[in-house]
Amino acid sequence: MSLADPVVIGDCRVLVGACSWASRSLTQESSWYPKKTMKAADRLAYYASRFPLVEVESTYWFPPTPEVTRQWVERTPDGFTMDVRAWSLFTGQPTLPPSLWEDLQPSIRPEARDNNNLYAAHLPTDVVAEAWRRFDHALRPLHDSGRLGAVLLQYPHWFTPKDETKEELVSARDALADYRVSVEFGTERWTEPDQLDDTIELFEDHDMILVAVDAPTLPPVVAATGDVAIVRLHGRAHPPWGPRPHRPTWRTPYRYTAEELSEWVPRIVELATSARQVHVLLNNCHRDDAVVNAQQLVEILRAHVAR
Repeated sequence: MSLADPVVIGDCRVLVGACSWASRSLTQESSWYPKKTMKAADRLAYYASRFPLVEVESTYWFPPTPEVTRQWVERTPDGFTMDVRAWSLFTGQPTLPPSLWEDLQPSIRPEARDNNNLYAAHLPTDVVAEAWRRFDHALRPLHDSGRLGAVLLQYPHWFTPKDETKEELVSARDALADYRVSVEFGTERWTEPDQLDDTIELFEDHDMILVAVDAPTLPPVVAATGDVAIVRLHGRAHPPWGPRPHRPTWRTPYRYTAEELSEWVPRIVELATSARQVHVLLNNCHRDDAVVNAQQLVEILRAHVAR
């Protein structure tokens, strides 16, 4: 199996990729893959030949199993990197009740069993701890093979900086003690001028990566808090009014222009001066927008390096 090359900036390896390789929108509604009927193994191998990095989105909706992560290892070349989104329950996001392991379903508190959304508060603390243990165990094949990049903790907009949320953040980081952990906030409160220094100090003290984002409602704050830096580009289309549909296929379509992608070159170069590796992930996963933009960004970065 072949592996796509990273972009090298000084002593830093910049890995660019997309936040999905197997979404129906990409596989069935675009012509990016050579065939729409490719086997799952062939599809992932093809993706790895084009990009050295991918983010696993499915783990946000349903926790993975060790059997599945071992398959990912078998289907990708050595050196391939997979960042993994943490299960939504771990970060206070509304969670699909069927995503809880079947043997843990009876642990849901009686008053919450008919709810459309599941939260950690609906479960005993020992069951939440067991969920963390199982999630950790499922990631072992990726970690042991050298393919696990970072585990992304993606917090909602109501998760604002205060003592209890900082404690929750550190607790989540401790639950993933053997892994590299990145954090993306859904509010600018953590990176406002009067809060940013405290946030950076917290992240440096607990070895966490502060994700830099490109999104319509969040400022692009760039700060390397460890030896790996991560950038996630969500697109710039404002989502429609109303609640976000509770399904993984939801997307507000957006394709970046070359000029918009070029805005990130100096920021990526800045991160590359402090980190040994930078991950840049396109999360505008509508049809082939993310993979096309990822390839464009690779070409833009290579042209910058070649100057």
